[in-house]
Amino acid sequence: MTRLSDTTEHSDAAGDRPARSESADALREVLPVLLAVLPFGVVYGAIAVQEGLSVAQAMGFSSVVFAGASQLAALQLMGLGAPIWSVLLTVFALNFRHVLYSASLGRHFSSFSFLQKLTGFFLLVDPAFGAAEVRAAKTRLTASYYFTYALILYIGWLLATLGGAGFGRLIEDPEAFGLDFVLPVYFLALVMTFRKRGLFYPVAGTSLAVSVLIYWLFGPPWHVSLGGLAGIAVAAIVGPQPRSGDSEGEERGVEGP
Repeated sequence: MTRLSDTTEHSDAAGDRPARSESADALREVLPVLLAVLPFGVVYGAIAVQEGLSVAQAMGFSSVVFAGASQLAALQLMGLGAPIWSVLLTVFALNFRHVLYSASLGRHFSSFSFLQKLTGFFLLVDPAFGAAEVRAAKTRLTASYYFTYALILYIGWLLATLGGAGFGRLIEDPEAFGLDFVLPVYFLALVMTFRKRGLFYPVAGTSLAVSVLIYWLFGPPWHVSLGGLAGIAVAAIVGPQPRSGDSEGEERGVEGP
């Protein structure tokens, strides 16, 4: 099988710029993004061990899933004792945007080998997608640029997870540092990024009301799943609604990998 490094050199040899220059551009552009991603990974690692994962499990989760919002969502649901199907459905829903990312970015992977495409799609996260699209709008997207950018994010995320997990094991009382409050605040902020969309308040309000009712009647963990299904039912019954004129940037929000 052809090695990734070999196909990278072959791919960039056909370009107008040497691979070293492409990598230097990627390094210069990814470092500011990495500074924003690292604290997010540290928080995930610390919360993961506080939720009962070992350091090895937290690292394995980051290395395989590599999606900050999904990893935090899964931790929250597992901490509530939610059924596995609910965890998987939540992770799938949060990561579904990557299907659209892949369809868009795949146009720029035409010169990539099969192995490079597989690796590139695995490393595809929000910052890498944005940087690749901007790069492709200016010049040809090369393997050296993309993999330098994406691999630095991936390695940085793993190191941040390791640091957070090691730090989290030293904390005997996470409530004293407010770590138990990080996930609820994070998901509230994540949900509110969609507030401009049609039916947001009816859907969110229905989910909230049903969740509170189920929690009061039966307790966790079913209030999470049933509340979410109630909101989905409202959205399905009413149908798609036009968005109220907001900018795309306001809806998208900001998150880590």
